[in-house]
Amino acid sequence: MGFRLADLAEQLGARLIAGEGGADAEAAGDIEICGIANPDRAGPAQLTFVASKSYAAALARTRAAAALITEDLIEQCPVHRLVLADPYLGYARLTTLFARPKPPAGVHPSAVVDAAAMLGAGVHVGPHASIGAGARLGDGVVIGANSCIGEEVTIGADSVLCANVSLYSGVQIGARCLLHAGVVVGSDGFGFAPTAEGFLKIHQLGRVIIGDEVEIGANTCIDRGALDDTRIGAGVKLDNLVHIAHNCEIGDHSAITGQCGMAGSARLGKGCSMGGQSGLAGHIRVADHVQIGGQTRITKSIDRPGTYVSGTGFSEASQWRKNAVRFDRLNDLFKRVERLEADQAGQNAGKNGGKMKPANRQQ
Repeated sequence: MGFRLADLAEQLGARLIAGEGGADAEAAGDIEICGIANPDRAGPAQLTFVASKSYAAALARTRAAAALITEDLIEQCPVHRLVLADPYLGYARLTTLFARPKPPAGVHPSAVVDAAAMLGAGVHVGPHASIGAGARLGDGVVIGANSCIGEEVTIGADSVLCANVSLYSGVQIGARCLLHAGVVVGSDGFGFAPTAEGFLKIHQLGRVIIGDEVEIGANTCIDRGALDDTRIGAGVKLDNLVHIAHNCEIGDHSAITGQCGMAGSARLGKGCSMGGQSGLAGHIRVADHVQIGGQTRITKSIDRPGTYVSGTGFSEASQWRKNAVRFDRLNDLFKRVERLEADQAGQNAGKNGGKMKPANRQQ
């Protein structure tokens, strides 16, 4: 399925300028675009985009039918141009047109749907999926193959669950969400009481409540609350292999990248981001609009927006081993410096008749 270039320009609010070869804008607008590709790989029926001057060389070589570009790349673009302020955002919007369509409505013969479940109009239930009693699926919901929807689960309209997704009982999913393969929502949080005989399980009695337009990456796990609910705000984006522990809260429109973790009862504010392999300790609070760098460990609450990082850069193994030994000696070195400073202060006091000389201050 293709789209006229002029229609794409109108949809994006972009300015269409004909490229080299003598075609005018009207003729260029009739060209059919059948896909999107990178500048080096795009063919004559595809659209490409360049959001930075650093890719100008690739743009000059492209065989694409047209390119999404900024104003300052017009002269370097040999093909038809769709000029707009943010080509990357334009590309993101156009991907919706070329994405795979939803599967057709219907319940596969091998699926098991409890008689007490409620399915809205246009719902798709894939092979070997199961829908528990009291579950409610909104219009246009897609349940992928082998997915398991527990009792009393609610899924909002037009949400898509890919294959092998598990929603435990009582989970609430908002509208227009996307859960990738292997996602588990509502499993027990890590709660055990130590006893003389070992650990006694603390049953997790809360739920997981997820807002609208949330995307959750493959094999991510979100634990149900111990007593209160685990809550994921609207528009949140979670990457693959993320772990959200029991009673955590994530504010609207925050993003967490791969292999991150939030310990129990941690709260991440609105509009925040966490770089890969970063983590939050339990029971801490992070303010709105905080950016956390990759591999950063947040061990206490943050009450101001900003960017926070921790950790050290890599080095050659031999140098790292030397620095590791020095790190273990830091406390001894610190105490030694304190003693030296105290001795020096005492000597200065003796030279001044026992009176400390005031320090000079720069005005």
